Amino acid sequence: MSYIGNNIRKIRAVKKLSQAAFAELFGLARPSVGAYEEGRSEPKMETLIQIAQHFGLSVDLLLTRELTVNDLYRFDIFQQELKAAPAPDVKAEADKQAHLTPLVPADRVLEYIVHHHNPQFIDELTALTFPHRLGPATRAFELSGADMHPTLRHHDVVLCCPVDKAAPVLRVGEVYAFVIQNRLLVRRLAERLPDSPVLRLRADNPDYPVQEFDLGQALEIWEVKAVFSTHLRPPAVLEDRVSKLERQVEELLTRLQ
Repeated sequence: MSYIGNNIRKIRAVKKLSQAAFAELFGLARPSVGAYEEGRSEPKMETLIQIAQHFGLSVDLLLTRELTVNDLYRFDIFQQELKAAPAPDVKAEADKQAHLTPLVPADRVLEYIVHHHNPQFIDELTALTFPHRLGPATRAFELSGADMHPTLRHHDVVLCCPVDKAAPVLRVGEVYAFVIQNRLLVRRLAERLPDSPVLRLRADNPDYPVQEFDLGQALEIWEVKAVFSTHLRPPAVLEDRVSKLERQVEELLTRLQ
């Protein structure tokens, strides 16, 4: 059961917002807000994320529990309409230490999207220690889905380095993780259109089509540098034949000696 309708009504009440004013904040039609509050429909995920970001709440909290007035005071949504973003030089402690890599589990990706700019949230994530020399400010994302199968599999963890959004250096053939408004998009760069912010991205799984992606949609860009997997791949036919030939050569050399 979703509590989003009751929670929208409660937020409107404490913020003294009419349905029309609330709708205007998020580019909605006023009847849509009424439908949400009456339980006749639910907002799209993009809208949920916008509401959560605007009021400093968690998407999970909006969906799974009816907020109390005390909850709203605890999240301090009364202080200002839009909370100021942290200064650019304010970093999470984990991002200052090269040996620590915050892990974003698959079930916390939406929460990460909402709070990716919050150093306190980053420091609350489980920090892993990987054997790498990639420097500070790394991320580990747990993957969900078969988009990049067989290269990357469901529940694999990718280790990533940040890419500067202002002047992104992206290489064709490399795999990147794009944090966007409603998901974590992991794809291989197939082509970068000249004099354009549009990329052509492909999944390693041939069942997924090549897609065009506007860099302006990215909240963060990460380059995948390594993968940690619990899947053991069986050898391909060619690999198996080569291995068999190597064993036969070893046996032959032993006999000759």
